Amino acid sequence: MLAGRGFGKTRVGAETVRQWIKKFKYVNLIAPTSDDARDVMVEGESGILAICPKDERPYYRTSKSRLEWPNGARSLILTADEPDRIRGKQHEKIWADEVCAWRYIDEAWDQAMMGLRLGKNPQAVITTTPRPLKLIKELMKGAEDGTTVVTRGSTYDNKTNLSDKFFSKVITKYEGTRLGRQELNAEILNDNPRALFKLGLIDAARVQVVPNLTRVVVGLDPNVKDRDRAILAKSSDTLDEAGIVTCGSAYWPNGVLHFYVLGDDTIDGGPSEWGSKAVIAYKKHQADRLIGEVNNGGDMVESTVRAIDQNISYKAVTATRGKAIRAEPISALYEQGRVHHVGSFQALESEMTDFDPITTTKSPNRMDALVWALTELSGDDSTGMLEYMRQQVAGSQAGMAPKYTEPTTIEGWNGQPV
Repeated sequence: MLAGRGFGKTRVGAETVRQWIKKFKYVNLIAPTSDDARDVMVEGESGILAICPKDERPYYRTSKSRLEWPNGARSLILTADEPDRIRGKQHEKIWADEVCAWRYIDEAWDQAMMGLRLGKNPQAVITTTPRPLKLIKELMKGAEDGTTVVTRGSTYDNKTNLSDKFFSKVITKYEGTRLGRQELNAEILNDNPRALFKLGLIDAARVQVVPNLTRVVVGLDPNVKDRDRAILAKSSDTLDEAGIVTCGSAYWPNGVLHFYVLGDDTIDGGPSEWGSKAVIAYKKHQADRLIGEVNNGGDMVESTVRAIDQNISYKAVTATRGKAIRAEPISALYEQGRVHHVGSFQALESEMTDFDPITTTKSPNRMDALVWALTELSGDDSTGMLEYMRQQVAGSQAGMAPKYTEPTTIEGWNGQPV
């Protein structure tokens, strides 16, 4: 099921599980994260506990991450951010929710399919807002030979059952934009030819593990510019998201500096919320610096962060150029294949690949945070982007092709080869 926000995908998945569990013992759930499994698939307003009549409702055993049904069947609750936990599990049926938001989509899906082997008719119901990912395209091809049934729908199809507040908020955010075609109309979009960032380049450099990092930086793009408006409205609905993206850097054996996107902790909330989230990201990734844009917040940004942890290594940055100009050098790093996303970051990548410097008017908060973090990392070293480009130009002027270095296998932080 490829459908827009608010179409009713969760309800379809939950109702399918409810029907399957009457005939099959091993109907398991896979969510992007454990929070998504709990808050959407199980306890959500359209989740399993809400839609099942009392005599069919399962017992949610949180300590063991499973549902225990009145007829004796059990449903394991698995998450795609831990693909190894899916390994070895067996299924007759699977409900896979928001597959396009799975951080380790290929590895998690492979493990799920290897376990989908019980019974005479193993099946999966997939409920997701689409993205132009390889897995989605492969599954769509299955519609041609009858192995996949595709259902399409848009946010507008379910307007009658959505609150006016939700509908207006979603429409305000996405309608009339290229991203809206994806999030509302569930179109599978190809790369925007005018965008600074291309999903194909991101996919080509994507990794699952990272080497030992020389630096780790958290980029923070606060939403303080809308703070007064939000206070007057007594609502966070008027706030932009506060972008919080963590990146690291490491030298490859050929001496060239590469960069790794480690986490996206962007949050829709006020200063206390984004301040806490930024500090948590700083500690989680053992960062050496927090970079905060202060154009609209001034000293308040630093004071907010230090009120939570006064020992944070903080650096303020001021935007003196437009977003497109700031992002262009970082876009060049992606074109060189030197930026690697560790897993998949759906919201961040959608924002990046949708950013058109000519027509985009809304602030890309996640992308801004990413640009600040990578600017800090790439500007600190003599073998950064400018030096790399200078070497390429020097080689061209000397009549030589750019030097090609054979890929080298190195050991990642967890002992796995990279």
